[in-house]
Amino acid sequence: MNVQFRPAATTSTPARLAIADCDLHLGPASTADLFPFMQARWRQHLETYGIPHRTGNQMGLPSYPKAQPGAHRRDAWPPSGKLPGADLAFVRAQHLDPFNIAFGIINPPAASQSPQNQDLANALARALNDFQLECLVKPEPRLGAAVVVNYEDAPAAVAEIERCAGNPGFTHVGLLSRTADPLGNRRYFPIFAAAVAAGLPVVAHAFGFGGRSNTSAGWGSYYIEDMVGHAQSMQTQLVSLIVEGTFARLPALRFVAIEGGFGWAPALGWRMDKAWRRLRDENPAITSAPSEYLRRQVWFTTQPIEEPATPQHLLDAIGWLGWDRLLFASDYPHWDFDDPFLSAPKMDAAQKAAFYRDNAKALFGR
Repeated sequence: MNVQFRPAATTSTPARLAIADCDLHLGPASTADLFPFMQARWRQHLETYGIPHRTGNQMGLPSYPKAQPGAHRRDAWPPSGKLPGADLAFVRAQHLDPFNIAFGIINPPAASQSPQNQDLANALARALNDFQLECLVKPEPRLGAAVVVNYEDAPAAVAEIERCAGNPGFTHVGLLSRTADPLGNRRYFPIFAAAVAAGLPVVAHAFGFGGRSNTSAGWGSYYIEDMVGHAQSMQTQLVSLIVEGTFARLPALRFVAIEGGFGWAPALGWRMDKAWRRLRDENPAITSAPSEYLRRQVWFTTQPIEEPATPQHLLDAIGWLGWDRLLFASDYPHWDFDDPFLSAPKMDAAQKAAFYRDNAKALFGR
């Protein structure tokens, strides 16, 4: 069901350059692993009722078979029998050590952020945050945990950010790209303000259960439509954050778009600028051209990196964004994993250092 990754992934010699990997899908082997971090009430609730998601999918899983189970690589299943990404010793042996990963940010399972039951969603977020610290970050200091929040309950999300703020094990606030409303909606604003107050960048990873279809025109028939649609949902979020004034009101906000691509960003910037020049009086709070907010306050990860037939086209897009706005991501342990030795565009030594390490180091404080 999943593609077989090349065997060299587990035997590669360490890279000379230390790498920052900005998309590692690590987490518990099952919901039961979160039970030690939850009140008895919620343990009983999960065992009895499970997690009701806004898609109506009670299993909390994607709707396309190719994404099952968890979109994992075949060779990422550890001998222990745990889920890929849940066996830390195997993650070290297969990924962190061979590729010389000096720092990696965790983007845990998406299902914990989408329950229709808001109290349950808040309990899951808190438990997952405590799990990350105790089971991943403390035993492996190369990792940085996400402050997972139930973003559909802004007051609870703010409280969770404030609870975790100041703990160096947390390096970012984690959101998803398919939300109930676009993220520029004012009801989400307190979450971004709390992240800025905590000094943490906000990461939006592709996916999520927003309670709506995965395209603006209904449900796609094929998995490829779902995959391509992640870029569209990320564009929607960025337009909303820019046009509704979140970036303008929070100039210190740092936003990272993960797994939605970036080759489309220049065209999006041009289109927003053209519309803004004619409609700028609609929202006077936007004092700069939209593309300026895009290039000043947004970072992008490379996986899945666009691969045009003419490589210069990709370099042109990166040049428009700025090499300091690009972060390497592998998407380990998913089937579309990017090998850091094979996936990078052509670049000089300074660009290579920034792309693989220094941009992430500056952004996440590592």
